[in-house]
Amino acid sequence: MANINDPFGNALKQLAEIKALLNLDEAVYEQLKEPKRLVRVAIPVKMDNGQTKVFIGYRSQFNDARGPFKGGIRFHPDVNESEVKALSAWMTWKTAVVNLPLGGGKGGVIVNPKELSAGELERLSRGYIRALYQVLGDRIDIPAPDVYTNSQIMAWMLDEYEKIVGHHEPGMITGKPLALGGSAGRGEATARGGVYVLEEAALKIGLDKNATVAIMGFGNAGGTMAKLLSADGYKIVAVSDSSGAIYDANGLAVADLLKQKSEGKKLIDLGQRVDNILAVEADILIPAALENSITIDNVNLIKAKLVLELANGPITPEADKILAEKNILVVPDILANAGGVAVSYFEQVQNASNYYWSEAEVNDKLKKLMKESFDLAWLEKERYQTTMRMGVYALAIERVAVAMKNRS
Repeated sequence: MANINDPFGNALKQLAEIKALLNLDEAVYEQLKEPKRLVRVAIPVKMDNGQTKVFIGYRSQFNDARGPFKGGIRFHPDVNESEVKALSAWMTWKTAVVNLPLGGGKGGVIVNPKELSAGELERLSRGYIRALYQVLGDRIDIPAPDVYTNSQIMAWMLDEYEKIVGHHEPGMITGKPLALGGSAGRGEATARGGVYVLEEAALKIGLDKNATVAIMGFGNAGGTMAKLLSADGYKIVAVSDSSGAIYDANGLAVADLLKQKSEGKKLIDLGQRVDNILAVEADILIPAALENSITIDNVNLIKAKLVLELANGPITPEADKILAEKNILVVPDILANAGGVAVSYFEQVQNASNYYWSEAEVNDKLKKLMKESFDLAWLEKERYQTTMRMGVYALAIERVAVAMKNRS
């Protein structure tokens, strides 16, 4: 069994499978087994009580053959080296699968941001940039929001970077507030991209918009996904967050759930509680929480016909094999949640041209990109007679490999 506490080990297992499928060049494969650069920093922060606390931060820059490193920064107590390495590898494949001229990176700080005041959070955010600014920039590595980071944190980071380098460079970070060069549509982009991909996947297996949906995780991505799918006519029958899971066969009132969440209240007060959301009767399951939520120990509970990975790495390799054996279609994270990085790229393009698009224009471009990427990945799946995951990885890693060979 894989060690679910070693996400990078899982990423390497996926890479090894693709090597065999594609007959990947040995030199390329060896280079893809480690990030190009991994930086670990100590960030001293003066706390409100006057004491100084040191936080550990990371930036993994995995591969930049196709363009500058790109990837989020998360603030979470469980951040570790294996996690940021894995996430930076997945970002490399993610930017490639939707054909963006970018590589992959990821960062994080070991911290529970809920325990920090606004001032402490700002000082930590600025400290992260001071520690890493030399390896960041719009032509080097472009961070973005991730778990427990947001547009305000990106604004502090941009401001700190521009103070240090002495010039405006809005494209050095994405997910910014609109007033600082953010893109319309960025807040909903991950979920919206997931909806576009879900529509294509559902068609392939004969599901329509009367399908029932269970969403595991109700943060920004999961909550927005529920809102968009509900508006499209899908029936959201189950949701879960850290407080537990609720189920209603007739469909949950998504607007009430979002209101409850925005007020900091528990979702479990708004429906029939269930022991495990994986076990509910639903056509579509959307894991939208953290890595390794679905393991060999709980995968057999799943009754869904389609699983769409809105979270990064929510299914372990062993659990993934079981889903494949059951002929359950899994749309992998690196395609399903690529809407966020796609609109981050659109944000960079707008920053570089100093010309900004409407939300409708952004969504139109996103829809075209996501549907085309799904179609190409499906062709790879059919070509190799393999799973959707391997089809998606084949498309992405072949693109990275070609760029690497062109440079050698």
